[in-house]
Amino acid sequence: MIPQPLGAQISQMLKDRGVDTIFGIPGVHNVELYRGIEQAWITHVLARHEQGAGFMADGYARATGKPGVAYVITGPGLTNILTPLGQAYSDSVPVLAISSCLDETSAQRGQLHQMRDQRAAAETVCAWSEEARDASAAYALIDRAFDQFASSRPRPCHIQVSINTLGAVANAAPAPLSRRPAMPAASHVDVTHVVDTVLAAKKPLFIFGGGAVSAANAVSDLLRQTGAASFVTYAARGVVPADQPLYFGSFLARGDSAEIAAQADLVIAVGTTLSEVDLWRPKLGHDAPMIRVDIDPENFAGLGPQDTAILADAAALLRAMTIAIPARTDDLPPKWDATTVARKRAAWRAEVDAERPGIVPVSDALKAVLPDDTMIYSDMTQFAYGAKEVWDMPRAGHWHHPFGFGTLGYALPAAIGGAVARPGQPTLAIAGDYGLQYTIQELGTAVELGLPLPILVWDNGKLGEIEDSMIRSQIAPNAVVARNPDFLALAKAYGAGAVEPDNLEALQRAVLSAFSANTPTLIRVTPDIAA
Repeated sequence: MIPQPLGAQISQMLKDRGVDTIFGIPGVHNVELYRGIEQAWITHVLARHEQGAGFMADGYARATGKPGVAYVITGPGLTNILTPLGQAYSDSVPVLAISSCLDETSAQRGQLHQMRDQRAAAETVCAWSEEARDASAAYALIDRAFDQFASSRPRPCHIQVSINTLGAVANAAPAPLSRRPAMPAASHVDVTHVVDTVLAAKKPLFIFGGGAVSAANAVSDLLRQTGAASFVTYAARGVVPADQPLYFGSFLARGDSAEIAAQADLVIAVGTTLSEVDLWRPKLGHDAPMIRVDIDPENFAGLGPQDTAILADAAALLRAMTIAIPARTDDLPPKWDATTVARKRAAWRAEVDAERPGIVPVSDALKAVLPDDTMIYSDMTQFAYGAKEVWDMPRAGHWHHPFGFGTLGYALPAAIGGAVARPGQPTLAIAGDYGLQYTIQELGTAVELGLPLPILVWDNGKLGEIEDSMIRSQIAPNAVVARNPDFLALAKAYGAGAVEPDNLEALQRAVLSAFSANTPTLIRVTPDIAA
């Protein structure tokens, strides 16, 4: 390829590494990045705000497993995308943000979009943030990001390139590697040790996290072979089939799940950090030895001398176990009582229904009609909090939520990214009335793209979860009620469809109809719908 400005070469390099879509907003400082997008046959999705572009890249990455890429400008463009990058960091999502930067910031002040140190700002929410000062550095950093995404815990990266460097003529990037590095694999010794230990246990308990999602097809066999019981984290729903008789579900955050963990004589935590947002208590509650399988050594902190740490791709180890165990033994009988498990699940479900009235029946109604391959993106809203516990997903990796960072405004733009990634397949966004307003302008992008995207808005007219928290803390509720717009009129103003079903059957029809529309559909739902 003939020499071209570096901005054009970067787009071509990304195309050669499998990138087919870029989310972003062009500006005076990053226009050179846009010179080569069409030439590289890359689709560009124009967000209405850089926060939206970042969440779209996140949603695309979660839907495909491929890195999501965003282009933003110097200064405010970068600061606007920091929240999505923080969310991607906490949830292990491979997002690459490429921004412009000023050529010089030490001797001059008052420049357009100037920050004291924007690279350092991005570093606070990324695996790393670096500046490329020439073409070879830009190419090396892009490959470094892609290699890291492929071989370790995926977390966002930021690369900034100065304005003059982006416009300078450069030779083409080197060809991609024929084979990228892979995730660390468990050794034969590791697999043998885990198999021996699990088979010897009297009451083994598996806890599957998001790192186990890609091995979902092996988990049912593994539980049958070992007689073990299991929990899943919210991110791992669908990894264990809902009809598995010794499955405790995604109820780890229920306080008395600690009593279940205390009954185990071995806990196997696979691909999970067991973080605060998984447990909502300091400890799991077990006294038994634990085997932790993870690709991030940080997650081994706090293990004791009786525990085992295995640095490996969790999904690969699970598949290896299902192959190794049949050669050792016949399927083991259940080591937990299935009736007790079922009763516990039913009790926890009833607790959710009592705590958040209306959410369980709405969840059941939606689950009954949604196609199995529906991909759901939810926001920080009471509906999602309840649904994450009672809604067993038919497929793993098909419900995405802003878990760790816990930002509002995630669902709509992330669902746009997911819908772009999976044309022709159903995608659903679920947001609360308050959180939707953080990024509601991205309705313009969804309409522009003609996405058949139902956007379910759970409208209780307030910050319901915060109000409940204040009441529990004996604080008079304050600043939890805000004047909402007419959501249906606002959606129509953007060119979207808008409906307000008045019963569960009408809600089911509205969602299914939205999947076949030629524009997004906002569906306003209040807690009264289940009355």
